[in-house]
Amino acid sequence: MLEPFLKWAGGKRWLMNNNKLPIPLNFNKYIEPFLGSGAIFFLLEPQNAYLSDINNDLIELYKVIRDRPKEFSKELQIHHNMHSKEYYYRTRNNTPSDDLKKAARFLYLNRTCWNGLYRVNLKGEFNVPLGTKTSVVLKTDDFVSISNILKRAEIICNDFEQTVDLATKGDFLFVDPPYTVQHNTNNFIKYNEKIFSWDDQMRLKEALVRAKRRDVQIVVTNADHNSVRELYSVVGEYQQLTRHSVLAADPLKRGYTTEAMFVANLKHG
Repeated sequence: MLEPFLKWAGGKRWLMNNNKLPIPLNFNKYIEPFLGSGAIFFLLEPQNAYLSDINNDLIELYKVIRDRPKEFSKELQIHHNMHSKEYYYRTRNNTPSDDLKKAARFLYLNRTCWNGLYRVNLKGEFNVPLGTKTSVVLKTDDFVSISNILKRAEIICNDFEQTVDLATKGDFLFVDPPYTVQHNTNNFIKYNEKIFSWDDQMRLKEALVRAKRRDVQIVVTNADHNSVRELYSVVGEYQQLTRHSVLAADPLKRGYTTEAMFVANLKHG
């Protein structure tokens, strides 16, 4: 099983590793409208997939790795060799126009910034400070194999509603939006609200209800909050997931937290 090459806030690597994800026995196409690190895609390695995200830089990274994996590896090695505090901030402040160099810069910043967080300022400029990780090239990197799997997928920069509406009967739709609640309770959720509002939650819910009526197989993860549970009660059966919290800066202060999962139309054979 290939490791996701990105670290992504809210990513589902933990769900990939603990066997709590319900998976249909058979499905036609795997569809993911909030791609992020693609942890579930890499777990399933589907033969046919549609992957999308509203973050164009993220989508372009996936496309470059799919189409030019060996050249991408060489560009990433350059960042690895050059990495320092000064180099990080110089790279952060300069965006190349070349697609290959831009993609390598994206992954370099992801691996060396604070906590793998993707955040931009009002001008759309990446502004996360340097983190503690110094490894840019990892032992788990296998971009040729990743490329081969990504070639099975259509990769598109798209609004989530358009992607959900593409799902048809028998498809498997995995949906992991940025977490927001009706009445925000912590800074992480407040940050997410800037990119995914409560109105977006309601729009997503309506799109999922339509997909459910089309007999699409659906798994949704979301914040385990009363407002979310109430909103998505018409989408699918609620399940509570428990995992380690990774949001505290001090690992010793990280306890357990819960997330919500809603499941609809899954066919287990």
